[in-house]
Amino acid sequence: MMPTIEQVMKCYRVVAQSERMKTGRPGEGTVANALRGTRCVCRAAGIDLASPVTALTRQAFATALSTFVEHGLSRLTAWSYVCQLRAVFARWSQPYYKAAGWEIPALDIPSFRAKAPRYVRPGAELLARVKAWYGKQTGEYWFAATMMLEFAVRNGDVKRLGRGNFVDVKGRVFLNYTPNKTSHSSGRVVKWPVHPEIWATLERLRPWDRAMTDAPFNRVNKAMRELGFRGTKGAYELRKLCIDHVYQRFGAEMAVSISGDDIKTITRYYADPSQPNIGDLRVSELL
Repeated sequence: MMPTIEQVMKCYRVVAQSERMKTGRPGEGTVANALRGTRCVCRAAGIDLASPVTALTRQAFATALSTFVEHGLSRLTAWSYVCQLRAVFARWSQPYYKAAGWEIPALDIPSFRAKAPRYVRPGAELLARVKAWYGKQTGEYWFAATMMLEFAVRNGDVKRLGRGNFVDVKGRVFLNYTPNKTSHSSGRVVKWPVHPEIWATLERLRPWDRAMTDAPFNRVNKAMRELGFRGTKGAYELRKLCIDHVYQRFGAEMAVSISGDDIKTITRYYADPSQPNIGDLRVSELL
C-alpha cells in the first residue's frame, strides 16, 4: 500500500513519540520542524498533501527549491526545508511504516547539505553596543542573556537548567550540564566556573524556582537585530561571542570545554581563527 504524504506525516508524529521513549530522539522541536518543512516543500512544489508519497520526486524538489529562491529565501534556508522533510523518512522510521503496511520507496532527495557561512568576528563598535546592552538587563532577561553570553548555553538548555546544575567544588561554584543537542553524539559534559558576582545574582534571583518561557529569548532576539546582527537567531549571537572570546583568550581546548562541541564545529561556526589575537610573536623565541 502506498500512503499519502499526509498519512505519513500523521504517522510520523505518533511513531516519533515511540522512538523518543526508547532512544530520547527525535525531540519535539525536531518533529515540529520536520512536519513544517514537509508542508513548505509540498506547497512550494505545488503538491497536495493528499498525493501519494511517490509525488515527491527529484523534479519536485528542484521546483520547490526554485520557488523558495524566487521568493527571496537564501540558499541555506531553502535547502534546510528539504533536509527537514528528509527527517520524516529517516532510517529509524522505516520499520514503523512497514508495520503499518506501507512500502515506501527510497526518495530521490538531493544529497547536498547546505552549510552556514563561517563565523566572522564582529567589529569593536558592535561589541561595545552588546556590552552596553547587557549591562542594562535585569531579572529573567539578565538570566537568559548571562547564560548565553557568559556560558554559551543554548536557549533550550537554559530553560532546562535547575539548581542542581550549579555545583560547589571545594568552595567554587561550577555550571554543570550536558548540552541536549550533543547528548546522543559526543555526550560531553560542560563544567565551567561561575564568577562569584554572577553566582551572587543567581542566588538572589533564583531563576530555577519558576518555569522559563520563550519571552526572554524573543526579547534578546529582537535586541540583537536592533544592535546590528543580521542572523535569524539573534540570541544565538551571544553564544557565538562567548565561544569566540574564550577561543581567543584561552585557545581551542577551553572553547571545546565551554561549548560542548568539537574543535571542527567551533572553528567553523563559533570562532574566527582567521583573526589571531596574540600580538607580536616570534616562534623562534619560544624554542
